[in-house]
Amino acid sequence: MKKTLSRRARLATGGAVLAAVAAGTFGTVAANASAPEAAQDSAVAAAPAAAAGKRDTTTSTHLTIDAATEAARAALKAAEKEGQRVTVAVVDRNGNTILTMRGDGAGPQSYESAEKKAYTAVSWNAPTSELEGRLENAPNLKDIPGTLFLGGGVPVTAGKAPIAGIGVAGAPSGTLDEKFARSGAAALN
Repeated sequence: MKKTLSRRARLATGGAVLAAVAAGTFGTVAANASAPEAAQDSAVAAAPAAAAGKRDTTTSTHLTIDAATEAARAALKAAEKEGQRVTVAVVDRNGNTILTMRGDGAGPQSYESAEKKAYTAVSWNAPTSELEGRLENAPNLKDIPGTLFLGGGVPVTAGKAPIAGIGVAGAPSGTLDEKFARSGAAALN
């Protein structure tokens, strides 16, 4: 005769099995963690780190947070002088946001737009107003995630290499946005 366990008994049995497995696993981990220190040191020594040579690496120049702040403030000030409410974003060479400053009264859409313009400018090392024209020959460019091909973004360079992008959004035209972004970039020289 076959005996059937109740649901409660099956759950209790399953829980006990899981506890036993967990205890065995923990015991194994604990045993490894308590191995003599000399054995641990030899295991670490057996796997040395790989060293890259000078020809295998590059160095790059990055805008400091102080410089990014100075540029953003200059762009905001230029916009305020003309009664415009904008947001300014500064991104690094890799398109990562260093900072974003939303001016008083700037629209909610301006935050993301400013970041995308800055990203687009540094990615192509060109003002976004110039990049707008490229859409005629390559309309799929606008489909690249994180980009915005509207006037208002300018690259910041060291030598000829792009090191940052400044994006401004919120003014009634991309021409004005870009004028303010250029004021921010000019503050760095």
